[in-house]
Amino acid sequence: MKRILLSGCNGKMGRMITACVRERNDCTIVAGIDISGTVLDAYPVFTSLVECSVESDVIIDFSHPSALGPLLEYAVHAHVPAVIATTGLSAAQIALIHEKSKEVPLFFTFNMSLGVNLLAQLAKKAASVLGDQFDIEIIEKHHNQKIDAPSGTALMLADAVSSALANEPQYIYDRHAIRKKRSKDEIGIHSVRGGTIVGEHEVIFAGRDEVITLSHSAASKEVFAVGSINAALFLCDQENGLYDMGDLV
Repeated sequence: MKRILLSGCNGKMGRMITACVRERNDCTIVAGIDISGTVLDAYPVFTSLVECSVESDVIIDFSHPSALGPLLEYAVHAHVPAVIATTGLSAAQIALIHEKSKEVPLFFTFNMSLGVNLLAQLAKKAASVLGDQFDIEIIEKHHNQKIDAPSGTALMLADAVSSALANEPQYIYDRHAIRKKRSKDEIGIHSVRGGTIVGEHEVIFAGRDEVITLSHSAASKEVFAVGSINAALFLCDQENGLYDMGDLV
């Protein structure tokens, strides 16, 4: 029975993870971290990691980018593996994750869904086959409360596609500001925000007289919760280093 410390336990994803863990017999949540300190379940809740006195086997972090620094310091000091599932991290914060993974096992991906990570691999394969014969566009859709745009997942997909191309493409985010024809060396990335869309991603390969579309749609946040729990259980048995969904599958 693995003991989970849940950072961001009272948020939407925290509540979903709590519900999912409640139905499993291979792990349990022993404590939560939330700035409110409000206890909503059977486990104790602390307002910060400094106050937490409960031992755990692994951390799942679905909180806020501002909490990353203290969380990594705690993980290294206590040598507790951590799954970083918070979105909206900066390039500097991602670099910090890479650095700290030398001292403690860390799991990081832009999307905790197994299906999305498979989509990235399929898109990479498609790009390697189609090459520069097709124009590539990425469309991501999320709910109206999402702050960052484009999504980290859209950038992950763009990076996967880019890695398979002979020439490094330019990412174009705001086409209305560019008054010229589309060049071959670019990937268009477009964001849609509205309603309660959980998450939809499309990678479009547009060629001469044919279009290939790869897509993924999440119907609920449960897919991300299950992915983070499985990642946490996987991480418990790993050496220091940085892991992602490719290692899990």
